[in-house]
This record gives sequence, structure tokens and C-alpha cells, in this order.
Amino acid sequence: MKFRVERDVLAEAVTWVARGLPARPPVPVLAGVLVSADEGGTVTLSAFDYEVSARITVAADVEESGTVLVLGRLLADISRNLPGRPVDVSTEGTKVQVTCGSSRFALLQMPADEYPTLPTAPEGSGSIDGSVFTQAVAQVSIAADRGDSLPILTGVRVEVDRDRMTLLATDRYRLAMREITWSPRTSDASHVALIPARTLSETARSLGAVGTIDVALGSAAGGDGLVGFEAGQRRTTSRLLDGEYPKVAKIFPTSSETEAVIATADLIEAVKRVALVAERTTPVRLRFSEGQLAIEAGTGEDAQASEALEASVTGPDIAVAFNPGYLLDGLGVLGTEWTRMSFTGALKAAMITGQTSQDGELDTTYRYVLQPVRLAG
Repeated sequence: MKFRVERDVLAEAVTWVARGLPARPPVPVLAGVLVSADEGGTVTLSAFDYEVSARITVAADVEESGTVLVLGRLLADISRNLPGRPVDVSTEGTKVQVTCGSSRFALLQMPADEYPTLPTAPEGSGSIDGSVFTQAVAQVSIAADRGDSLPILTGVRVEVDRDRMTLLATDRYRLAMREITWSPRTSDASHVALIPARTLSETARSLGAVGTIDVALGSAAGGDGLVGFEAGQRRTTSRLLDGEYPKVAKIFPTSSETEAVIATADLIEAVKRVALVAERTTPVRLRFSEGQLAIEAGTGEDAQASEALEASVTGPDIAVAFNPGYLLDGLGVLGTEWTRMSFTGALKAAMITGQTSQDGELDTTYRYVLQPVRLAG
């Protein structure tokens, strides 16, 4: 194998493919990146850990075709630190020679014949705007469980009904849902897939800037158990989570007694400041009254903080307490200038939505439901 490729092209490609390589692979070859050169003028780099696969094809000047397997993270580190000149890659015995200007590296070849075959993505289901998808995934994945006690809650439930896609996630303390439109291949498209939240977040961030993302939604029950994403020359698949996701949509409040509209940026900064005196699991208290929101943390002999903000409040006064981290998670991905908080009671789930102006229409395409904390005494 022998080819020449631009340094930035190689560095970007290897870094993208190697981003998900396991730190402690169950078998050594899974730490590798498969590099395949084709005399048609392309080089394809691939990685797979039995759960997630990644593949990217880049243009190169190929003198001799071939396939090698090398340590992925090492090749990524080397590629990023090479001088800004063309890179020559070739095989020489059991080594892979990487040359760029006066920089020379010799990497050991790993046994490519032991590398697993990459999965084939399901048939394409449709396409979606990359920036819309990236924002939707960010808004929802924050609510997915990060523990291992209930693996099914570590996923994002993606449901497709014709041209509407609904993303949903919960960790039992909060619930996030975002509705977006997409372009399905068929007018009667209908899919449900449970995708690992961490994988979905990394995929959306790495593909969203490309433009349009092609989505292939498989079914865990259908045997393939995969979801595929493709943008430009980047393709990735992920194994789906299996199991019945809890019916949590009924948690969304259908009515409210008290509603408050607050400037999002001001609310985020105030909560951050007040939460400085709160221990990690200590809640912040929000007291809503006519025209004002008071935010407090700390009691008794502990450090204390308070701050007041202007707020447009309708309905009875109410005092609620939230985990500050969970509250900031939802506010941070809202993406609107104004925040609407809706309450049916001090201990009942509160709903956070966004709106573009203080007296504008409510936007329910994104809903973040947060369970209040019961205060002692």
C-alpha cells in the first residue's frame, strides 16, 4: 500500500474515525483503525467496537492499493502534529511508514485479518437538516440517564410518524421531548428506535455541521438492531437498545395554575451565582410573586445567597425547589430569549418551554419537565 494525502485531510479523517475507539478494548484489534487505499484515488478509514462503527472516505493520490490496521489513537495523534505538508503513507514489511517533510514514523501493523467486518446500515429512512438535528439531540440527551441501573433509560427514544420526528429521554427526575420535521423516504413512514444517548450526541455533533444527514432507522426487534447516519463521506452505525421504553408522555402537565416568563440569559446567570453556595445535591429555591422571581440557596448557619429578577407572573404565588444542575441543563439548551415556567403545584412536575418574546406565543416543540425537590421541614 502506498498513497499521499494532504495533512489536514488525514488528520481530520483519522480523528473523526478514532473518536469512539474504546480505551480498553475487549480484544486488541478493536483499538485499531482500518486504512484501505483504492487505486481509484480514495482512502477509506474505518473503526468498529461491536457497538458503534465509523467510516470515512477521503481523496488521495494512491500509487498502490492495500489495507492495513494500525493503532487508531496513535495515528490520530501523529496526524494532528505533523507539519502542514503532504503525508506519504506506505507499507514496508511489518511496518506502516508515515512521512511528512522530515518527520518519519514507523507504526506496527496489526493483524487486519482478525478485524471484524463492519456492519451494513439499514435501508435509508429519510433525511434531516444537520443543525436542526444537532440542536434537538442536545436538548433531549441531557435528560437521559447516565448510570447503569436501568440501561433502557440511557437511550433517546426516536419516533417517526410521517414527516414528524419526536425525540424523548428521561432519567426519572426530568423528562425532555423535542418535535422536529424531517424528509422521510415514504409518505407513511413509521419507526421507533431507542438509540444510546451518548452515541447519538457524539454523532449529531460530528455530522451536524456537514449539512443534511441521511438517517437509516432500523428496529431492535427486526433483527438488524442498527441505526445508521451518513453525511458527506462520513458514515456511522450504532446498535440500538432493546426493550420497552416506559410510557412517560403522560407526565407532561396538561394544565397549569401559575406561569412565569423570565429572560433566559438572566435566569441562567442568576441560578449559577446563587448555586455557588449550594452543595452538589442542595436545591435552589425559586419564589414567584407578582412581577418578581426570588432565587435563594443555603439555610441556617450554611452559606447563603439570594437574587431577584423581573418576571411576568400569572396565577397564585408559588415557591418551588430544584436541583440546580438539572435546572441549568434545561435552560442551557432552550435556545430562546425567554423562558416560560409552568406549575400546577410546589411538588408537582414543572414544565419549562421557550418563547421568542416576553408576550409571544408559547413554543411547545421543546418541553423540559423537571421534578421539584421536597424541602426539609
